[in-house]
Amino acid sequence: KRLASDLSDDKTVKVWDAATGQEVLTLKRRTTQVWSVCFSPDGTRLASASADQTDQTVTVWDAATGQEVYTLDRHTALVRSVCFSPDGKRLASDLSDDKTVKVWDAATGQEVLTHKGHTAQVMSVCFSPDGTRLASASSDGTVKVWDAATGQEVLTLKGHTGSVYSVCFSPDGKRLASAGDGGTVKVWDASLGQ
Repeated sequence: KRLASDLSDDKTVKVWDAATGQEVLTLKRRTTQVWSVCFSPDGTRLASASADQTDQTVTVWDAATGQEVYTLDRHTALVRSVCFSPDGKRLASDLSDDKTVKVWDAATGQEVLTHKGHTAQVMSVCFSPDGTRLASASSDGTVKVWDAATGQEVLTLKGHTGSVYSVCFSPDGKRLASAGDGGTVKVWDASLGQ
């Protein structure tokens, strides 16, 4: 019922009524570069990822009031993507320049896991619909699929000839789409990596 968007020039994240297009909330932030926003599954919280040299954070907001709940400021690199798990208990963020994906306890903001394996910047993260897997896209030309509970790498998908900027599971979790350089979108069998 709502849509969130980043307006970089005025340092705000806007929340809109998806049916009418009316603005319902403005979230004031500290940085001019927010690269990703994501609602929690129950719609009560909204996370925003900052990719500014001076503000490398993920901020979690109360989606009803616009109040900041907490900020994850332990990132050591630009944050380009953020995603809640389907049950809303975890939050994933990429640390693009240090080539890792972090998973956080969404209630407390405590770090739970670090996924390491990409050889270049991580650009996008996405949980599978059942929450058991986490996919990440990188400028190393690969998509990696991780076991969301253990952090173990399950699959490495190769086939893009350049950077991969975005990744997303299908609603049934059986396929994975990735978008990369040259206007290429690839759809993979999420269980086999083909």
